[in-house]
Amino acid sequence: MFLSIVTPAPHHLNGRRWCITRGTDVLVRADGADDADASPHLSTDECLAALGASPESAHFLGESDGVPIWAVGVDAGADAPSGHEFAHLRTIAPRVGEHGWMLGARAVQVVEWARAHRFCGACGTATTPVSGERAMACPACGLMAYPRLSPAVIMVVRRGDDLLLAHGKVSPRVFYGPLAGFVEPGETLEEAVRREVREEVGVTVGGVTYFGSQPWPFPNSFMIGFFADYEDGEIVIDPREINDARWFTPAELPDFGEHTFTISARLVEAHKAHVLGCR
Repeated sequence: MFLSIVTPAPHHLNGRRWCITRGTDVLVRADGADDADASPHLSTDECLAALGASPESAHFLGESDGVPIWAVGVDAGADAPSGHEFAHLRTIAPRVGEHGWMLGARAVQVVEWARAHRFCGACGTATTPVSGERAMACPACGLMAYPRLSPAVIMVVRRGDDLLLAHGKVSPRVFYGPLAGFVEPGETLEEAVRREVREEVGVTVGGVTYFGSQPWPFPNSFMIGFFADYEDGEIVIDPREINDARWFTPAELPDFGEHTFTISARLVEAHKAHVLGCR
């Protein structure tokens, strides 16, 4: 279990482990590396020293099963030490599990937020960390910079037993999944669901039911999941956003493989379980 803590206590300097990031890459032990530690994405002080990274630039994240976890970023050109490799956050889930992936995602976002807010966005003055908060403050004009989270809705459209899924333009592979989009200023979440569905696939939905949420670091998003009930219209895709969209029967629904922990997979699997359970 992970316990988020902003301000470290003196004992958090003992036995600490490092989540080392390089952009959206996370340092993990190379496949086949011999190491008794059960967390392939958490590094020791020796590994940090081998990279030449400074503990003073680290960010305390909290405790994972009582172990102090710190995040630190290294330069884009940094090479992994012996027995390790940098792997993109999208690819490490099968090796580190859901808990490890979420911890890596937290580290990537905190490190990038701190890097991007070293200077005030209003007046350009160097910022300083705020004691007791995850925030950077400008000593000149007082502007406070907190980690930014962008709310986004993700939804499956239901028409009886069938689901409407799409292959998006930004998908790294040919894969059909739920529709998604960012919430606009002044919108409710339900309004965002209806607008995104209408814009991306041309159909109208009625009832919108909350399902759950998940942080998603690509980039700095907070995904809020919904079921949306089909009301009217034929599929007409927006070619700027969607490659293809179609209705899937429960038997045709895609397999999410090692990414079953994602909210996309959970939405689809929850619908499938409901349909099959009612038969």
